[in-house]
Amino acid sequence: MNIMELKGKEGDRLEIVVIGTGSVGMLIASFLSEYNDKVTLIPHRDEQGRNLQQYGLVRKNLDGTTTKTKINVRSDLSGLSKNSLVIIAVKYGQLQKVYEKLTTLEPTIPLLFLQNGLAHLEEVDSLPQQSIAFGSCQFGAQRENDITVFHRGQGVLKVAIKKGHSDQYNRLTESTNPLFQVTFVENAEKMLFEKALLNCFINPLTAVLEVNNGELVENPNTYRLLKKLYKEMMAAFPEEESRVSLLDVENLCKRTASNTSSMLGDIKDNRPTEIETIVGEVIKRASKRGKTLPLLETLYLLVLAKEGRGEKM
Repeated sequence: MNIMELKGKEGDRLEIVVIGTGSVGMLIASFLSEYNDKVTLIPHRDEQGRNLQQYGLVRKNLDGTTTKTKINVRSDLSGLSKNSLVIIAVKYGQLQKVYEKLTTLEPTIPLLFLQNGLAHLEEVDSLPQQSIAFGSCQFGAQRENDITVFHRGQGVLKVAIKKGHSDQYNRLTESTNPLFQVTFVENAEKMLFEKALLNCFINPLTAVLEVNNGELVENPNTYRLLKKLYKEMMAAFPEEESRVSLLDVENLCKRTASNTSSMLGDIKDNRPTEIETIVGEVIKRASKRGKTLPLLETLYLLVLAKEGRGEKM
């Protein structure tokens, strides 16, 4: 594979460090490493790091082909060049530990957060970094093992800069692979809220019913639930109806028909879900408007029950 070196202002290559080796982190790193040989992963487990160094990072594409790239591995963020971009691709529940590590970075190194939900939107303001952006992944990803990730469902990576400005973010658009497209939007909060709404339609329903995404539109009864949920949500947030239509939700289910949603995957693997930062935050925002979301609140409680937790909102 031909690898194009990206040149920074000082003539050195941009190092892109991805914290987190779940499905999203691995997929992002795979696409980036096609055109930049200085993409680095920070895995949670040393064993995974050794496997990635030995065998490379493997991506199974939508068309059935396989792409393998060489990937660098770090154990921490020490000694990171100023000409770097750090992408945080861990789930929300792991962010508190990551925040501590990020405070040790040079403040001029930009950060890009790729979490679902809204809870972290204000939390990052306490970090010393001068440039902070958020991303919204519109594609599907599924990790098979320590070195292999499936690309499930084509879509773009939306990026919104909340704080500061950095040319490093623009370097993400230099990929020539049509399956990895990056677009920039103006408002981070609006972008994350729209993604949270989409997640609210799919994640809690699939987690409670234990079905893949496509079942929500293929089964008449689950589709009725989906339509009821959509009607309820749009009554609380009518301004979103022009941006998130029922057809958009249906098409997302179809594009990712064979996918196991992240929330269902967490339930199956006995991991805490992101129910609070996604569904809980949307319910809170509706409540501030004097609106109730009885169906969504029921799904929220059912997911909490399934994951064995019973915290109050």
